[in-house]
Amino acid sequence: MTNIEEGAKAPDFELETPDGPVKLADFAGQTLVLYFYPKDDTTGCTNEAKAFTALGPQFAKAGATVLGVSKDSIASHRKFAAKHDLGVKLGSDPTGAVVERYGSWVEKSLYGRRYMGIDRSTFVIEDGVIRKLWRKVKTPGHAETVLAAVQAL
Repeated sequence: MTNIEEGAKAPDFELETPDGPVKLADFAGQTLVLYFYPKDDTTGCTNEAKAFTALGPQFAKAGATVLGVSKDSIASHRKFAAKHDLGVKLGSDPTGAVVERYGSWVEKSLYGRRYMGIDRSTFVIEDGVIRKLWRKVKTPGHAETVLAAVQAL
């Protein structure tokens, strides 16, 4: 695994979205907010996507695109986006290769049971470089914190 830290080169990726494939190079000269979340249509993930959607105009004004990534299918993403009227792009990483490249596939624990899952994490990428990153994100207020970081670039 690449060393993922602020100032490091962002790992390359290519993901399917409901609007077609996207890759890191598509965002050259722009700011990309890349966030990883565990599962479509669960409480925390829904609240996070809605928060990023609500701040969409401010992210756009700051020259940033928001892309949420999970291992869910394109069909699941379409349903999730339609159900909650989401304005963020959703990328599908069914094999988890991109999740792993960003160090977001981690061991978790729930009621004493250990399992592997997606760490809720966010990366602000500018010109292919990670400018800011958050791990073990708590959803409330997170989108606002990311927006402030993007506006400060």
